[in-house]
Formats: sequence, structure tokens, C-alpha cells
Amino acid sequence: MYHLQCTNEEMKDRKTSLPETAKTGKISRRDFFGMAWKSLGILAGIEALGMISAYIFSGKNKHATIPKQLLDAGPVGSFAPGSVSAFTGGRFYLCRLQDGGFIALSLRCTHLGCSVSWEESKKRFICPCHSSAFDMNGEVLNPPAARALSYYPVLIENGMVKVDIGTLKERNSFIKDQLVYAQ
Repeated sequence: MYHLQCTNEEMKDRKTSLPETAKTGKISRRDFFGMAWKSLGILAGIEALGMISAYIFSGKNKHATIPKQLLDAGPVGSFAPGSVSAFTGGRFYLCRLQDGGFIALSLRCTHLGCSVSWEESKKRFICPCHSSAFDMNGEVLNPPAARALSYYPVLIENGMVKVDIGTLKERNSFIKDQLVYAQ
């Protein structure tokens, strides 16, 4: 093993050579880049802390209730069994099935969000962009859509059909419980 030994004079020369650069006010390139990297590291750390604290303290209350946005669709009697009515302002189709049940289906295809249209002659919804097809319940008849059309809750009060357009519910398939019947 080699041992480096310096004499006292060599140590003094080394110590006295450093303050000379400090006296002139010049910083070596190595020191400049070292300080730049440390500054960037500190800045990145502060930004990361800011992002984490913004996520944790975002102020979103996940349990907050969203007020219902009810849209009057019309009286129950104005919708014949087996009919589909478009409500473009409300972003849904109101379907009354043959058994009298109501369901409000979203206009958006579950594949890529294109607007579906109702084909009365074939009794199905069709996505003109990607050829997905859905039946009157919103069930997938033809892929690429992998799940049924989303729906809005329907309420029937005093013989009037109302749709809550503030609550869009996603689903994988049609379930009979999603229908609402007039009493």
C-alpha cells in the first residue's frame, strides 16, 4: 500500500492556494456546476413537496353529496311502450320498454365517447364512428364497445318523468333493477 505523506510546507502551500481563488472572486467551473446541480435538486424537492401536499390537501370531499339536476321529460302517457325519445339538451335518450319500464341512456358510446344515434328501423343504437351497436336496454350488440351504455337515474313523480342529469351511472350490463315503472 502506498501512503501519501505531505510535509508541513506542502500542506501550507495547498491551504494558501485555495484562498487566492476566493480573493479574486472567480469560481471554478467544477464548483459552479456543483452548486447548480444542488440548487436544481433543492428546487425539484420543493416542487415534489408542493405536488404531494396539493394532492393530500386538495380540498375535495369524496363524500359530498351532489345536488340532483332533474330535467322534466314529460308526462308518462306521452311515451308509448317500445319508444325512444332523444333529449340532446340533456345528453340522453329516454327509452320506454315494451313492459312499460323507463331508462335514460347516455348519448356517449362506451368505446371512445362518440355520440350514438337511434336507428328506428333496426331498433338499435349505433356508433357511426366505430360501428358499436346497442339494443334498447343499452346492452352491447356489436363490439368494439366492451360494456353497456351508461345511464341516468329516472324518477316518476305525480305522473311526470324526470331524469337526474347530474348523476351518470356506468354499468357493465343491463339489470332489470335499472328500470323505473309508473305506478
